[in-house]
Amino acid sequence: MSDRKITTVIFDLDGTLLDTLEDLKKATNYALKVCDMPERTLEEVRRFVGNGVRNLMIRAVPDGEKNPEFERAFAIFKEYYGLHCNDATKAYDGVPQLLKELKNRGYALAIVSNKIDSAVQDLNHRYFPQVDVAIGDRESMRRKPDPDSVYLALEELGKIREEAVYVGDSDVDLATARNAGLPCISVLWGFRDKEFLIAHGATVFAENPMEILDVLLRM
Repeated sequence: MSDRKITTVIFDLDGTLLDTLEDLKKATNYALKVCDMPERTLEEVRRFVGNGVRNLMIRAVPDGEKNPEFERAFAIFKEYYGLHCNDATKAYDGVPQLLKELKNRGYALAIVSNKIDSAVQDLNHRYFPQVDVAIGDRESMRRKPDPDSVYLALEELGKIREEAVYVGDSDVDLATARNAGLPCISVLWGFRDKEFLIAHGATVFAENPMEILDVLLRM
């Protein structure tokens, strides 16, 4: 509890608002198969995501960037995922209702993601009309957990960090919030479990989307 008045909620995308895991797995395995590399399970891909798609493929390709076929595999992944990023992807149950309620209550909303910016813009337009600003991985900016994209979102919203909170599902999100000077709400329906999040410093949790509203009202 504090005198803080939260007006702004900045969300991670994958594992927080959208269940993107199946499409990421399909794109990963398509690239691996084309390059005659062993395919990965859904649980392996779950562990690999969180630091952008290049790091996903570094973890998925045997020997990572040292593999002479890495850049080819990564290029195939990007092309395939660009065409198929919405095949199985869906909003988590309760997320659209949460965003609608937050918007109705006057909160400013943003998405900050390590996903390729073009995909972030596409998915945001498809699923989340309530979100005012969406920022993905851009060449001109350091990716999360550096705070650059959070600061840009705040600037575009016309808000300051003292009135904002960050919501995510991973250790990268916890570090991003910490580096940006924001409190973090860790969601428990995403790509990391509660024990993992606690080990990385999480203290505030939401078991379902509407719990986020309850947490905000207590801040």
